[in-house]
Amino acid sequence: MAKKSPFFLYKNRPLVRCKDTIYYGSMADEYVVMMQIHGTKTFEDMKMSDKVSIKLIMTDETKNPLERIVKTSEKDGLYKALDIADIWLTDATKKK
Repeated sequence: MAKKSPFFLYKNRPLVRCKDTIYYGSMADEYVVMMQIHGTKTFEDMKMSDKVSIKLIMTDETKNPLERIVKTSEKDGLYKALDIADIWLTDATKKK
């Protein structure tokens, strides 16, 4: 029987949200993606993410926080942000 994760998974990686910040990936791994929602729009009485900034960061806490940022981008919509986040994490884990 498969082990159940306490977090919501997207493409087999944890996805954790705290207000307008979303972390994608496991903090036990070398890299994680932080997404911050900077704007929303309304569509049929629902609030949807509009502007999302994305940062690929190293989880090594011994480094300076600014040195830990590997890549940054900004996307329109959460789906596009998750798509690039998954590509970045997949690429970062292959380079090991």
